[in-house]
Amino acid sequence: MNVCFIMYPWEQIDAENDTSLALIKECVKRGHGVAMCTPANLTIRNSVTSAFCTVVGRMDKVPSTLKAFYKKAQLREEMLPLAGFDAIFFRANPPLDPIMLNFLDSVKDDVFIINSIEGMREANNKLYTAAFGDAHSNIIPATHVSKNKRYLIEQIRDSKADKMILKPLNGFGGSGVILIEKSAMSNINSLLDFYISNSDGTSNYVILQDYIEGAEQGDIRILLLNGEPVGAMKRVPGSDDHRSNVSAGGSVQKHSLTKAEKALCKQIGPKLVNDGLYFVGIDVIGGKLVEVNVMSPGGITYINKVYKPKVKIEEKVIDFLESKVLDKLQAFDRRARLRKTVEEA
Repeated sequence: MNVCFIMYPWEQIDAENDTSLALIKECVKRGHGVAMCTPANLTIRNSVTSAFCTVVGRMDKVPSTLKAFYKKAQLREEMLPLAGFDAIFFRANPPLDPIMLNFLDSVKDDVFIINSIEGMREANNKLYTAAFGDAHSNIIPATHVSKNKRYLIEQIRDSKADKMILKPLNGFGGSGVILIEKSAMSNINSLLDFYISNSDGTSNYVILQDYIEGAEQGDIRILLLNGEPVGAMKRVPGSDDHRSNVSAGGSVQKHSLTKAEKALCKQIGPKLVNDGLYFVGIDVIGGKLVEVNVMSPGGITYINKVYKPKVKIEEKVIDFLESKVLDKLQAFDRRARLRKTVEEA
């Protein structure tokens, strides 16, 4: 199997904790061919969609640790046709580049893509949670998305809670997430100006969300594979930050899914699979869904560490990838045989 990872540059990888690196290492360990490219490195020539790839050399013996693997990996640059790969694993950071998806449209029938192009278009931002139809806020906290400052201020004033969460629509890794309080209304006007207005006259959408009691104690990151939870961890904020993202200074702890969290996964899992969103990370607080991360969900290495040595989530993910590629190849072979039968009749 040959896999192309569309992701961030190799130089930006965290050699000890990167989920993409863990998946790449597992592929190399199994003898699969691996190449990487960034969205900016896609090109079309003579009606063939290709990529300027960084190819990972095959290894006779793969190091046991991520850091050693990252250091030992032999890389070379080569332009390769995307349709020649068996699978494309999308791992680029937000925001999603819609032009890049147009490139991938040309190969989506030839290559298994995780996550699917259609699913990525629908779910690439924090608006996707609205697709689960939760009018009574049973699994999703009350959420407002707008770039209308007057409307947002009204929602803050009308809220029964003293605190709310404000964040940019296209942020990731906890960037730009702030806690606002009614007692500081004099600052909110300028904050909204900062988040909404750009120097070129354009504006950005922001998300205003009810604060969930207990959020100060952290959130739960759950990784779902083919609609089923395969790992979870509790992320605890640092002493000087309300955000629990590890990239923002949070720490991780073991976590066993509660009855409410299992029910939540069961409720949203079928839609995720139906939308082709096979590998997803969801953030949950108090049994409520806060975010669905579909572009480059992380957490594999941290979950593996807190459950070491029992859990190796990357093995389950690549097992699934292999099975989907095999299904696609078998379907292609079957169709070729049936066509031959018709042609020879």
